[in-house]
Amino acid sequence: MSATQPCSLLIEDEPAQREVLSYNLESESYRVLQAGSGDEGLLIAREEIPDLIVLDWMLPGVSGIEVCRQIKSRNETKDIPVIMLSARSEEVDKVRGLETGADDYVVKPYSVKEMLARVRTQLRRTRAAAVGEQLVFEDIILDGETHKVTRSGAEIKLGPTEFRLLSHFMEKPGRVWPREQLLDRVWGRDTYVDTRTVDVHVGRLRKALAKQGGEDPIRTVRGAGYALG
Repeated sequence: MSATQPCSLLIEDEPAQREVLSYNLESESYRVLQAGSGDEGLLIAREEIPDLIVLDWMLPGVSGIEVCRQIKSRNETKDIPVIMLSARSEEVDKVRGLETGADDYVVKPYSVKEMLARVRTQLRRTRAAAVGEQLVFEDIILDGETHKVTRSGAEIKLGPTEFRLLSHFMEKPGRVWPREQLLDRVWGRDTYVDTRTVDVHVGRLRKALAKQGGEDPIRTVRGAGYALG
């Protein structure tokens, strides 16, 4: 699967529901990770840092509420959107879920089309370019649908790797990306390349952006990684 696909983590203990939702997410070109328990879901969330989590309330062992609380309390996972699924339809339950940190609350049974729409809404916050949105940073415009990049109105030709790098930078301006995280997100966790490869492609991206003049928008953070702005 392409490393540019938004990555969703589905934490659901009922195999049939997990498979149906996973199938529909994959049909929308999302990369799907699956967990059948709260403990497993927390482990995957910490290791993989997905773009989105779909979380069932009723789980064996650690409940969905506690999973959500732990995800939102850790710096590395607190910004991941969480969509909570539950058969509990009372307002007090929905309020409890949202107050725990869930970004959305969906009552079972639900429409798959509605669920996919809610997923897209949440991903616009975290992976805007990957869902075809346009990103703007100063005089740079990246169109996720047409895969075109312009700076000061002039089109910039980028290779596919440089485009993926720029989209990740532009989705979270100011965020410092360690080389290891960029390797996971841009090249893929299963691709074995040296971290120096990141330096090479960041250099190519800088060179392409510099052709249209202006200051270098990519900041090198010594000992940490790279950031846009």
